[in-house]
Amino acid sequence: MIDISILENPVQEYAWGSRTAIPELLGTEKNGKPRAELWMGAHPKAPSFISCQGANMSLAAAIEKYPEEILGKAVCEKFGGKLPYLFKVLAAAKPLSIQAHPDRAQADAGFARENRNHIPMQAAERNYKDDNHKPECICALTDFWVLRGFREISDIIALMEHICPKTSGKLRDILKNKGNGAGLHGFFRELMEMKGNSRTEIIRESLYNARRYSQQPEQSPEAARIFYPDIYHWLIRLHSFYPWDIGVLGPLFLHLLCLKPGQAMFLPAGELHSYLDGTGIELMANSDNVLRGGLTPKHRDLPELLRVLRFTSRTPEILSPESRSEYEKVYPSYAEEFLLSTVRIPPPMTALFQNDSAEILLCTQGKAKISGKGKEFSLQKGMSVLIPADTGRYRLIGDAVFYKAAVPAEKHRESQKYTSELKKNEIRETVHTDPK
Repeated sequence: MIDISILENPVQEYAWGSRTAIPELLGTEKNGKPRAELWMGAHPKAPSFISCQGANMSLAAAIEKYPEEILGKAVCEKFGGKLPYLFKVLAAAKPLSIQAHPDRAQADAGFARENRNHIPMQAAERNYKDDNHKPECICALTDFWVLRGFREISDIIALMEHICPKTSGKLRDILKNKGNGAGLHGFFRELMEMKGNSRTEIIRESLYNARRYSQQPEQSPEAARIFYPDIYHWLIRLHSFYPWDIGVLGPLFLHLLCLKPGQAMFLPAGELHSYLDGTGIELMANSDNVLRGGLTPKHRDLPELLRVLRFTSRTPEILSPESRSEYEKVYPSYAEEFLLSTVRIPPPMTALFQNDSAEILLCTQGKAKISGKGKEFSLQKGMSVLIPADTGRYRLIGDAVFYKAAVPAEKHRESQKYTSELKKNEIRETVHTDPK
């Protein structure tokens, strides 16, 4: 029998991480190092640990030993005896790379190809660390700045005419002459392949005008229509972090958004994005596959990135949670691997739950007690707990806020219509071949 267990979670110290956010959540000492991500799950790179049958064991090992007890029979069968999601706290003090993730077929093929080519798993040039896709949901705990998805072609042209009119003529012509997916493909490739003086001059002109307009915004109707102080601010700021990286121009062709606390976004495979600043809850399929396109000194593989990208212009959807009960709100689930919800328990309420898959609860505010199968634990801010599938009913009582990761039951999934529309867009607008 596997009981409810407190999780011991690894922290990833990436250069872009905040030095304060995760230590403040966990109540641990700040050591001056960038604490970028807190991982809760069973990913082989950095699994959580639990107390299991009197022994300290990685969650991955515990699931391998007790798959149906932890995951539930249906989840175990569907996902091959593996926890299908990875739960994170992400704390960015510096922008992450502009990146995209492959779909499942692309990941499977890429992983097999790099294995055949004997590329070491830790090699800098390795694109595929596993054979899984990585749809993800990001939910803001603080104001959370994001670049996400291509802007409308007309908006990209207008912004480039405004910010870099002298140096962007070829890029604008590609968008004007081809349009739709082919235009975005050609535009993005041309931009990413800029070298030497061409790259330097378009960035130099963009910075000059961003600084000029931010200090003295023009008042003409046309200028007012495309006057975006946030774009100017982020062009300048991105250059301060990544001087002369072509990704500095990201705000001109990608949507720039600020999620407010409690707002979330779902990112499907093949969509360019970058998390710029803030702390959030991230829930994703259990994968670490990333293809980078800018704002990074790390390996970039442009041909492979071009193969996985969806060249579509679509307004980003901001997600708000929907009430499931008086204490739980659920974010729409567009993936079969995960479901994110928030749980708020004001005293003296007792919240009752019935689970049928492995759930992870993270306390972000307050204190509470959790009980199930005759076991009881005290939880407080920064603590997380695994609730195995065979727990059945469990209770929470206290004054606390939790984020919960689970595997969605079919009745809670709302992805069919979304996935269908996404596939239509892929068929209609995605460029699958390189025309050059």
